[in-house]
Amino acid sequence: MKPILKDIVWVIVLLTLLTPLQAQEPDLDEPEITRGIVQDNDTLPIVELPEVRVYERRDFEYLYLKRRYRRLIYNVKKAYPYSKIAGSRLKELDEYLVTLESEKEQKEYINQVEKDIMDEFEKDVKKLTITQGIILVKLIDRETGRTSYEVIKDLKGGFTAFFWQGIARLFGNNLKTEYDPEGPFDSLHLLP
Repeated sequence: MKPILKDIVWVIVLLTLLTPLQAQEPDLDEPEITRGIVQDNDTLPIVELPEVRVYERRDFEYLYLKRRYRRLIYNVKKAYPYSKIAGSRLKELDEYLVTLESEKEQKEYINQVEKDIMDEFEKDVKKLTITQGIILVKLIDRETGRTSYEVIKDLKGGFTAFFWQGIARLFGNNLKTEYDPEGPFDSLHLLP
């Protein structure tokens, strides 16, 4: 076969192989099935819409206030996933501890869970800044309904909670800080 004829044959073979890979047009005659409810002899479709987040527009008089606000948002976004994980893990822990009979079994299980959590998150949490740590303490209170101090006291005892509270105070944090939805993070002096 001549080289040009050979090339043409290859192009035709490739085109015939690639033709089924073209995007298919939806059949407009075929009905789409969705959920719905019947209300007063009328069928209303139930359509799930994607989540839309609406934020208040913040106009700042000074550039430094805008920067502080953006930094606050950045810090919250860093700490928030850890608070969600802490809330879910604490809920699971509380539910499982109820099923254990002896206090010895509970302590062993708590120590095992603590070790697992430290292995999984210690490196990441150590990378958080002091400000992100302060925000994390507030967000944990928001997620669990208990301050970090109360959580430690319930699980590890009063002395351990006192020890970690002392360490936190050295770094400008307070494990007894509660989340205040009306004045969030005002103790950080980050917002005007």
